[in-house]
Amino acid sequence: MAPKSEVHGNKRKLANGSKDPSSKKPKFDKKQSRREDPEEDVSDGSEFGDFSDVDDGGAPLSNAKSQNGTKSGNNQPGKVFEKGQNSRESHIKQRQLAQERKSQKPLADELHRTKKLWERLRLKSKVPKDERQKLVEELFSITTGRMKDFALKHDAVRVVQTAIKYATPERRKMIAKELRGAYPLLAESKYAKFLIGKLLVKGDEEVRDMIVPEFFGKVRKLINHAEASWILDDIYRGIATKEQKAILLREWYGPEFHIFRQSQQGETAPSAELSKILEENPSKRGPTMKYLLDMTNQLIQKKMTGFTMLHDAMYQYYTNVKPGSEEAKEYMEMIKEDENGDLLKNMAFTKSGSRLVCLLLAHGTAKDRKQILKTYKDTFQLMSTDPHGHLVILAAYDLVDDTVLTSKSIISELIGKTEQDEASNIVISANNPNARLTIRYPLEGTSKALFDAGRADDLKLLEELWEIRKTTSKKDPETRRKELVAALSPPLLAAIAASPLDLIFTSHGSQLVTEALLSCVGDKSAALKAIASTAQGGPNNVEPSDESATIPLPREHISKAPHGGRMFKTLIAGGHFDKASRRVIPVDPPLHFADILYPFIKDYIMAWATGPSSFVVVSLLEADDFSHKDELKGILKKNKKALEKAATEETPEQKAAKEAISMNEEEKKTTKKGKKAGPKKEVPVGNMGSKLLLEKLKG
Repeated sequence: MAPKSEVHGNKRKLANGSKDPSSKKPKFDKKQSRREDPEEDVSDGSEFGDFSDVDDGGAPLSNAKSQNGTKSGNNQPGKVFEKGQNSRESHIKQRQLAQERKSQKPLADELHRTKKLWERLRLKSKVPKDERQKLVEELFSITTGRMKDFALKHDAVRVVQTAIKYATPERRKMIAKELRGAYPLLAESKYAKFLIGKLLVKGDEEVRDMIVPEFFGKVRKLINHAEASWILDDIYRGIATKEQKAILLREWYGPEFHIFRQSQQGETAPSAELSKILEENPSKRGPTMKYLLDMTNQLIQKKMTGFTMLHDAMYQYYTNVKPGSEEAKEYMEMIKEDENGDLLKNMAFTKSGSRLVCLLLAHGTAKDRKQILKTYKDTFQLMSTDPHGHLVILAAYDLVDDTVLTSKSIISELIGKTEQDEASNIVISANNPNARLTIRYPLEGTSKALFDAGRADDLKLLEELWEIRKTTSKKDPETRRKELVAALSPPLLAAIAASPLDLIFTSHGSQLVTEALLSCVGDKSAALKAIASTAQGGPNNVEPSDESATIPLPREHISKAPHGGRMFKTLIAGGHFDKASRRVIPVDPPLHFADILYPFIKDYIMAWATGPSSFVVVSLLEADDFSHKDELKGILKKNKKALEKAATEETPEQKAAKEAISMNEEEKKTTKKGKKAGPKKEVPVGNMGSKLLLEKLKG
């Protein structure tokens, strides 16, 4: 057979372009091992000897053969690399080269040492205080004067964050000054942006005033940046002062606000109210509104819809367009067309965003309102507990004419679908400062119990929505409220009947129970009996709060709680006391709660009459529909001495109040010597309810 070198040579074409018929390799050659082929010179004297693979750019065949032989040989120790190295030696060489490249970079030695310090400092509980102090001092000795160089390196910025964490206030100010001028650049970094946040959280007002102004004039660029946008919005939402927030928000109104942002001497602080700006410059309305619309639309298209600054800008835009105009309709469509409804969902959890949603519900058509409510599906329960999100639910109660849609989309989600979920959700909502409004608002309206002085802004918004509703809604407000109460009544009454103790355990829970029993429609007998049963047992007995608990906690009897006495008194009266007419306005149909409650407290009536809830017994005697009035009077007359004793002796509450007054007087004497003390306040002595009972027995 021909040698291997000759076989390879015969694959080349002849001078005339045809192939040599003898160049075909016989089939039996495939069975022969390459190792058995004799090594011969490539040039064998044939007509193809003058051709070589090296001339054509290929590798010499002898080298290829030796490599093939090496690969197939089993006696070699490992894969052969350049210069005869195996894989282990090659990897060691690569690591050495990488280390050499790192060592040639600036601050290589300092960076290596600070990383070692960081590795030690980040162990919170395993480093003694003295050692930690030494490490911090060494860290500052290396980084001081070069903070900016370290902060701009992705693998060294954590070192600066650690320095901020363990620094004194003076050193934090020093770090803030060293980084001055680099904050917008740091905000664009995936890692360094957290350094800004830590510096602002740990720093004081001086540090804040160093950092925040560096973002002035760069809002449009940074709010569109994937990394910088979040730290910019965090600064706007939680760090910046009112004036700084106004300067940042004004940059959404046009390029001129990037430059002319500072107020001149004698002028008032800058305002971000677009209505005032347009009132001063009516000719700039077109360019300003277009610029603002473009900026908001740009972020919406990028799906960057969670920024408080964006929601504030959108609110400013919508409140400055004419309701019903093409601008307002197009803006509504832009918000509704957002995929997955992320924009609307995010807006519900910010102040301006939630107010904008309320205005969209007020000015929108029935179709718009339905689509907005559909977007919030599976989100209402979370919204109900939010300081801003619950306002959207209250607005939907007042604005959506289709109460069936409201009950199915909102009420059913807030309360739950199963009886167990209904009871637990209502108990949780009753004690949440925001969620309880979403349950009690249809029952009570804008009562002072729900809308105290701290919710004046919420009440003002609702009043604004009521004015808009006059032109956009067809249904009578009272009719809408009654339909919502009818939808709320079955689950509320069922929850009261199932979990009475859990609901009345707190003041807000007992208020919900009172309003539900007075305002709900339907059969209330089971709920009334369940509430009355909570009064059974002696007032001085202590019961476990939860039988399923491993260690049951003691639960005070309901007669000892002030909110419990108020609840029973209102239910016995059968309505709320009207200050204008100075009488109780009973509900229809009447509750007849006095006859339901009396059997449960009959055996302990004197403990009630002489205890903290003595006015409950007074209410029983004053109730017109109480059928056991004579029996009760007989029991009280037999125990007249106990009533007289309770009416004259100091109660525990009065004793505690007297001690508190005396403590305050002593403190005033020590702080204000030489000044005449004012007249002492006389604390009433005796149980007031017992005194009234004695008067009624005389009459």
